[in-house]
Amino acid sequence: MIKENILKIRERIFSACSKSGRGSSQVTVIAVSKNRAVEQIEEAAASGIDDIGENKVQEALLKYKKFAAITGAWSIKWHMVGHLQTNKAREAVGIFSLIHSVDSLRLALVIDKEAARIKKVQNILVEVNTSGEPAKFGIKPDEALEAVKEIAKLKNIRVEGLMTVAPVVNNPEEVRSYFRMLRDLRDRINHSGLVGYELRVLSMGMTDDFEVAIEEGSNMVRLGRAIFGG
Repeated sequence: MIKENILKIRERIFSACSKSGRGSSQVTVIAVSKNRAVEQIEEAAASGIDDIGENKVQEALLKYKKFAAITGAWSIKWHMVGHLQTNKAREAVGIFSLIHSVDSLRLALVIDKEAARIKKVQNILVEVNTSGEPAKFGIKPDEALEAVKEIAKLKNIRVEGLMTVAPVVNNPEEVRSYFRMLRDLRDRINHSGLVGYELRVLSMGMTDDFEVAIEEGSNMVRLGRAIFGG
């Protein structure tokens, strides 16, 4: 089932990219494996998925170790896509290729410290709360430029781009404006020259809205149910 789901997703990504004049190879699919078995991750990897996302550090650690023991040399990148607490930063820096959910300068400072400890430059995304929902994490859009500027100064962090989580709605068209806002924000940061290099990653779009996100410029989609079912 997982292999068939991934094939269908690839077709949908191709269609969404065609609408926006982009190649589907530009979009990275992150299989979000929250509450999924290691065997399911292995099946996704065997079906061409190279990027695995986790919401919680402790669950990720267990799977990271078990998966490495099972698969050996498979080249899997692990992504932290859920909210990261500062007291979990040390463990997160140890295993994640990309942390999507850096939502404050305070958290970035802790990540920078932990990355320096192991002589690593940690790739991160700055999470922006484009919808303004009180229950969601993320920096306010009007504070994002200054936040990115300060975070990018840290020596053991590289800001690769931005991330957002859209509201849950019945019609994906209702969240298009939030994706567009993130893309415009990324473009403003790049045009301002505040960072000194180009932010390329837009992590936006999940199972219910990833096609709209891709049409608005997403090049990383975080898919759980679409891949694993349920």
